[in-house]
Amino acid sequence: MSPLSDTAPIPIQPRSRGVGARLLGGPSERSWPPASANRRTRGDLSPLRFPNTILRGDGRITVFRSDQNGLGARHLGIGMSISGACIALFLLVRLLLQWDPTNVPVLSLLAWAILLATAVTVNLVVHKLASRLPLWLFVAALGACTAVVALDLAGSWGVAGTGDFPTAAPAVGAFLLSIVTLRETGEITMATIALGLAMSVAALLETHDDLLALGPYILSISLTVAPPLVGASIVQAFRRMVQRELDLVLVQSTVSQPRFAVGMLASEQLARLDLDAETLLDDVAQGRTALPLAPSTATTAASLATQLRHHLIEGRTETWLHHAVTESEFLGPVVALSDPNGLAGLLSPPQRDGLLLTIWLLIGDTARSGASVSLRLGPIAPTHGAGPHRKVRFPIELTTTGVARRRVDPETWQAIRAVGPHVDSNKAGSLRVDIECSVDNPTDA
Repeated sequence: MSPLSDTAPIPIQPRSRGVGARLLGGPSERSWPPASANRRTRGDLSPLRFPNTILRGDGRITVFRSDQNGLGARHLGIGMSISGACIALFLLVRLLLQWDPTNVPVLSLLAWAILLATAVTVNLVVHKLASRLPLWLFVAALGACTAVVALDLAGSWGVAGTGDFPTAAPAVGAFLLSIVTLRETGEITMATIALGLAMSVAALLETHDDLLALGPYILSISLTVAPPLVGASIVQAFRRMVQRELDLVLVQSTVSQPRFAVGMLASEQLARLDLDAETLLDDVAQGRTALPLAPSTATTAASLATQLRHHLIEGRTETWLHHAVTESEFLGPVVALSDPNGLAGLLSPPQRDGLLLTIWLLIGDTARSGASVSLRLGPIAPTHGAGPHRKVRFPIELTTTGVARRRVDPETWQAIRAVGPHVDSNKAGSLRVDIECSVDNPTDA
């Protein structure tokens, strides 16, 4: 056999999974195991092979656990860490300024030592794990922060009248700010609220001769709670922005599809089934799987054939617009599409781009609650005249709910004009656009 044969087994060196593999997820590239685990064929290394995974588990793309450098999350985390370090340095200077040589705050110093050790340990482990904070380490850090808060509140208990206030406990908020990009924002928010409640209860339980003495406590609690909450809000907005941009990129990939085609997820499943079938056939050709096939292997082969036939014939009446809407996390729940004749598939690439961008600007780039879009294509209008360059005309009715005309972005109108001439109206505070679309007659192609 020629050494350059496509089915010749070649040895490869094991290597760590790259950014692309970590982005798509999944430890394996095939659902049917090969006969030889330490050797792959050249066909296995084809760039069209995708990991056995679904791109949208629970409607989300977990990109922040995979490539924080490329998406800018690392730079955001560095900024949060610097901000937290400045707050912690300010609180440490405050501890030194209120130092009383006759009354050494042993418990507060011990709390600071634990907090600094925890911060250094978490930073080293996160750096070693490529900007990932595992759950066990996060729980351990929260336990250490609980001890810091308890020790610092106990060390400053009863001495507030002398101007000594907790410093290590508020610094826990700065620590939470520094790790806000490494965990879910909900977890950071819950930990921050618990920290604020603990300091508030301690401030209320301590006796005060004057209500004005609560002022420094209120300042300390605000300094504790506000930075991590604001940081969590910024990170949440950043993550949602990136998720929307990724969703838009995936949706735009449907524009170049033919009139009727399978969707993005179906294409991934077809690639996986193709790899499984190729692996089985290669094992038979190389003699790793004996003939006749064993009952279990024969059942696997029959299942692969059935799934391939099923995927090849299904969805052939669904247009690119149907897949763009149904497979989008943001468009799917709020866009209703009616296109029984598959007229969206007749649109030219500029018209497809304009229609998709129109829907996205009306829905995907707004923060309105309850906004929705209804699309109805057709029926085909009667045409007159003959010749090879006849046009097919049909209306596109775009009706919105909760989208006022005065709030529509100017780029939306430019995108609508790319689809065709339009007439817009405003009814009950919502926008309606009737587009007259003209496309080439497919019978003349």
